Amino acid sequence: MKRFGVLYSTSILFLTFVFSTGCSNAQSDSNIGNIPATLKPEKKTEVIAVIDSASYKARMIKMANGDSSKKWKFNNTYPKVGAILPFNRIIAYYGNLYSTRMGILGELPKPQMFAKLKKEMTAWQQADPETPVIPALHYIVTTAQASPGDRGLYRLRMPFSEIDKIMAMAKEIDALVFLDVQVGLSNLRDEIPVLEKYLKNPKVHLGIDPEFSMKGGQKPGSVIGSFDAADVNYVANYLTNLVNKYNLPPKILVLHRFTQSMLKNTAMIEKRPEVQFVVDMDGWGSPSRKIDTYKHFVYAEPIQFTGFKLFYKNDLKHAPNRLLTTKELLALKPVPMYIQYQ
Repeated sequence: MKRFGVLYSTSILFLTFVFSTGCSNAQSDSNIGNIPATLKPEKKTEVIAVIDSASYKARMIKMANGDSSKKWKFNNTYPKVGAILPFNRIIAYYGNLYSTRMGILGELPKPQMFAKLKKEMTAWQQADPETPVIPALHYIVTTAQASPGDRGLYRLRMPFSEIDKIMAMAKEIDALVFLDVQVGLSNLRDEIPVLEKYLKNPKVHLGIDPEFSMKGGQKPGSVIGSFDAADVNYVANYLTNLVNKYNLPPKILVLHRFTQSMLKNTAMIEKRPEVQFVVDMDGWGSPSRKIDTYKHFVYAEPIQFTGFKLFYKNDLKHAPNRLLTTKELLALKPVPMYIQYQ
């Protein structure tokens, strides 16, 4: 569970901290059928062989959605060839296969999960016919833990065999894969390089979660953690080197955020053509409070692209007990290009 009401001193603090269970074969440190036609994107994903600067600029201006503040004004910078955003919208399912409590990815059996994802993709395609949708599986590959473990790092790496399962599932539906990292008391320099065998795949991207980056040595879940611009720049530089080394299209880097302090010194984050940054509004609550949090912590500090998370369960616990609609999300400034369901 994420917290909301950070704009108000009288708000209640809500923390989500879910631990993977049944991980006997997980690393303490370290063929499923054919593609179902029913889950392929209804509109063909645009493959940009050469960056069409006019189209890119037009889509970036459209994404800003008439923002009068000019915070999201297009600054005439362009990505490397093969960029996914803003030519497409990503619809992602989030979770971990070891736990039914960490998200829809892991909660439902594969056929039901695929069918539900297909329904969301169809809704988004109908809501914004001009923007093709791409499915994605956003897998928590390193999970923060309640106990310190053998090395006292309060984190657990998933075994490669589990990542391989996600890769096979994604191949079935021609989906992207996002590998999400919760470092606990570890750090990005130790956790990201172990994923290189997957990150050099052009369809695999990355997410980093500052909520569980415990720089003060606290137990994960006791306080909300943070990343500094220096942390983000390290990861972006690492991805840039991979893109150039293996001649890959740009990598997408998802940064979760629902408080001010989770991402520090954002003005110092270094943009580059090899990496597409997405700040994902990662909190749960009522529709009005989620939009308020988006405005204060995502819109207010532009980096590049934005995302928005919808919680199938936790969002429904707050009046009026419903998820935000596609229409409401498409009215945001800027319009989120990455939509994640948990």
